Amino acid sequence: MEILLEEFYKSDLQLEKFHDRKVSLDSNSYQIIGITKSGKTQIIKNYLLSLKKNSYLYINCNDIRINIELLNDSLTSFCNRNKIDVLVLDNYKPTFKFANVSQLIIASEIDYKVEFLTHLTLYPLDYEEFLAYEHKFDSSALNHFFQLGGLPIMHSVASDERNIYLQETLQKSFTDIEFDIMTFCAKMISQKVSAYTIYERLKQTRKISKDKLYQSFDALKSKNYIHQLEKFQHSRATKKIYLSDIAFKSALSIEKNFARLFENMVFLELLKSQIVSYYDDGVDFYLPKHDAIILCKPFADERRLFKKIESLEAFLFTHSISKVTAISMNTEGRLSHPLAEVEILPFDIWALGD
Repeated sequence: MEILLEEFYKSDLQLEKFHDRKVSLDSNSYQIIGITKSGKTQIIKNYLLSLKKNSYLYINCNDIRINIELLNDSLTSFCNRNKIDVLVLDNYKPTFKFANVSQLIIASEIDYKVEFLTHLTLYPLDYEEFLAYEHKFDSSALNHFFQLGGLPIMHSVASDERNIYLQETLQKSFTDIEFDIMTFCAKMISQKVSAYTIYERLKQTRKISKDKLYQSFDALKSKNYIHQLEKFQHSRATKKIYLSDIAFKSALSIEKNFARLFENMVFLELLKSQIVSYYDDGVDFYLPKHDAIILCKPFADERRLFKKIESLEAFLFTHSISKVTAISMNTEGRLSHPLAEVEILPFDIWALGD
């Protein structure tokens, strides 16, 4: 392993043009959690390239040449001998042991809950981060976002290869059952779906135990490939389901429903902004800490929107809602209502707002 470690140590890291993210690394030790292709390696390399070349050791734990037992036996002495300050274990697995260095950085899809490391969750690009990749900021940028989603790598994948690329990437990351669950969820985004419902559907086409499906479903949630949204004050009610990246929808399903895709995109912006939200009957997103609700209306019509708000007046009154935001594709305006301020905002303006 000494020869391979020496190769890792002397290798020059390569990084194409890097676009800043809303998270970054400093001199602390980190565990970076994120789905495949979310940009974990890019952030790590960008940080390492700001350091002296001989001060760090970067190891991709997926390298098939690694004999884990031999590497564990050699790693500490190698780091000591070469006075390595920063050790990076990318695609980390618990079978790899840590060396005693000044700074340790590990990256993985799974949260291994290493107590002495600062936890950093990396989601795919939000809309503001996505714009750093765009040449011009107009309506075409939003349409491009719908096509590419939030994985930075998709900007370098040819348009006719994107769906196959995502399919192959997910198949490589998932077990067969996880892939089938993800494919089913892609058909059901922004709808109320339980693990039991998925089990009932999948058992019709494949042999599967309920325990195995529940375990796989929980694994996808824990790795942030799928997200669930609770009904307000009804934690036992069936949750809504969303994908971690909107591009997975078209890659895994031929079913078209732009309104649901649009709602999934709004959910991800709320998630990445760490805004606590719930759904309720007729309400896409209720934000209790803001006394506000969000309605996803990509093709907003003021007359229909006013009727929609009339149907929600009991909710507005009961929960003291002071603001209703209807998020659209390109409509902007305000409605007069006695119970709450009603604003129609295009997605790009809303996503880039405070």
